[in-house]
Amino acid sequence: MDRIDRNILAAMQDQPDLSTGEIAERVGLSNTPCWRRIKKLEADGVIAGKVILLNAKALGLAVNVFAEIRLRQHDEETLLALEAAVARQPEIVECFSVSGESDYMARIVTQSIATYETFLKKVLLHLPGVAAVNSRFALGCVKMTTALPI
Repeated sequence: MDRIDRNILAAMQDQPDLSTGEIAERVGLSNTPCWRRIKKLEADGVIAGKVILLNAKALGLAVNVFAEIRLRQHDEETLLALEAAVARQPEIVECFSVSGESDYMARIVTQSIATYETFLKKVLLHLPGVAAVNSRFALGCVKMTTALPI
């Protein structure tokens, strides 16, 4: 990947609705070479997909919860089962395996603290192998971006 590829990616991150022609103009290429580079970046998995970002608050999803999940056991079967179960929960918008006292850190988006409490009792605590969940509620968002520092 060269400087032009990075410039293409930066343009796409900055304004995802740009046409190929507009991207080409920004990076100093003609349409066809720019289109080829974009297709190669997609084929190589550098461009993982395209999404539309929604305003969670406008949709009534005003509460962000960071849940530290600790497991009872750490065998491969339990880890795979937990990860598959997490993937099926739309309220869990991000989940990372982490080092330290917890095994996973999940970000959960929900309507209210009461809604989260129900989700905790009915879903999180029943995920495969879960021993404990420690929840932290976001008071406000200082920074949120999907742009990578390329």
